[in-house]
Amino acid sequence: MMREAVLYSQIKDGVRCDLCARRCVIREGETGFCRVRTLRDGKLYSTVYGLVDGMAPDPIEKKPLFHFAPGSHTFSISTSSCNFRCQFCLNYHSSQRETPVGQQLTPEEIVALAKRYGCHGLSYTYTEPTIFMELAHDTAEIAHNNGMYNTFVTNGYMTEQAVDYIAPVLDAATVDFKGSGNPDFYRRYMEVPRVDPIFRSLKRMKGRGIFIEITNLIIPQVGDLVDDTRRLARWIVDELGPRTPVHITAFSPMYKMTHLPRTPAVTLEKHIRACKDEGLVFVYSGNIAGHDYENTYCPECGFRAVERWSVFLKKNRLAEDGTCPKCGADLNIAGVKYMGSGGSRLPFFF
Repeated sequence: MMREAVLYSQIKDGVRCDLCARRCVIREGETGFCRVRTLRDGKLYSTVYGLVDGMAPDPIEKKPLFHFAPGSHTFSISTSSCNFRCQFCLNYHSSQRETPVGQQLTPEEIVALAKRYGCHGLSYTYTEPTIFMELAHDTAEIAHNNGMYNTFVTNGYMTEQAVDYIAPVLDAATVDFKGSGNPDFYRRYMEVPRVDPIFRSLKRMKGRGIFIEITNLIIPQVGDLVDDTRRLARWIVDELGPRTPVHITAFSPMYKMTHLPRTPAVTLEKHIRACKDEGLVFVYSGNIAGHDYENTYCPECGFRAVERWSVFLKKNRLAEDGTCPKCGADLNIAGVKYMGSGGSRLPFFF
């Protein structure tokens, strides 16, 4: 089912899409870089509205969101394609599709599925939610009306207009950096012409009250410069705040980069220390199950308030308001009304 797109402008001989920071100029019969926005009879359409390519009930920690509604369960959905061309994409089978596929579902049906699986909210993830913004927005409105939360897992490459469009119904976002946001890395391995729109959209999200966590994928040999991580960490401290949760994530050989090794724990630890040296308080390891940096420690008294294993919460010792139960310190936990104790595992399906 196609639906007219939001956020586009008429220009001579076509339209300009104002959703993604690429701002593609699209002419009659053409599609944008994302492959899912096409111009027909002078109107821009989304070709993936309701065409769900992937869905599963997930622990919120998988997003990863460690400081938003810890222990809760979220219903994840995605559509085909993406506005990036990452050579190392974990979900390349979906994100790099030339032609969208999927199961046709309405926003109402998606929320009903989320409720059926006992989820506390919905996450728009797996591929880039910006490209299925219309579906995400309409589903998120219904989710909110049913007392459920909404989160994005996004590359952040959206316009400020797009942030403003989704902000009223978006509670939290995980913004994924790769190679610490190095511009040359983005151009060479991701076909992204510039990185500054990501930083602009992050500041816009912060200003609109969206809870933010950051991930940073460290890729050996090509995207693992500690100085880049230091620069990114300083920007986060200055613009988003030192208590912003940051996840330093290990690379696994995938897609067109299977020749590179997996990121070793010692490399992640080096980047984590760099982040902490720059003033970040909550810094985590990712994709190394059982690592101590998966846990949340109180920065005031050192108490281990949350224990995790991989993407699963093992033990939540937080106070009901999300503070440290030992000394009462603020641990920057949002979405506390959805918190769970952890330990349960939901079934996965696609």
